[in-house]
Amino acid sequence: MAPLRPGRCYRHPDTPPYTRKEYIRSIPPVQIPKFDMGNPRGDFSNMVKLIVLEIGQVRANAIEAARRIANRFLANKLGTQNYHFKILIYPHHILRENKMMAIAGADRLQDGMRLAFGTPIGRAARVKAYQTIMYVRVSKENIDTAKEALRRAASKIPVPCRIIIE
Repeated sequence: MAPLRPGRCYRHPDTPPYTRKEYIRSIPPVQIPKFDMGNPRGDFSNMVKLIVLEIGQVRANAIEAARRIANRFLANKLGTQNYHFKILIYPHHILRENKMMAIAGADRLQDGMRLAFGTPIGRAARVKAYQTIMYVRVSKENIDTAKEALRRAASKIPVPCRIIIE
């Protein structure tokens, strides 16, 4: 049996948002260091957006993986002064997991579904259908590079995405 990928379990929201930090004891930190990269004051004529097509949840580690791959590609191809890359979603929702032991004799060491509220294990951003999650502003001659960077970033996002040029 193949191991269960954790991103699959949290792709679609099935519970109300869990965001009230005053009630949560151990909040996982946000692992995304930057939401604004490149040259934010640059005068760029075109915007390339990455939008999601369905309602879903995007885990913080998926946002960080998409940010890293897109920013590295843009910085290597264009240089840091020739683009502005921004992430528009923030992982507010705290993910919980009722940890279960899967070894022989574990039935004496755990409570099963008694008090199964779960402990915080990570964060996720809830997205709506057709919401822009990140964009790149570039000049007209660099549109293809920005499209390729967002295509690579879209492969890290667990919900279906499309790239739109404005």
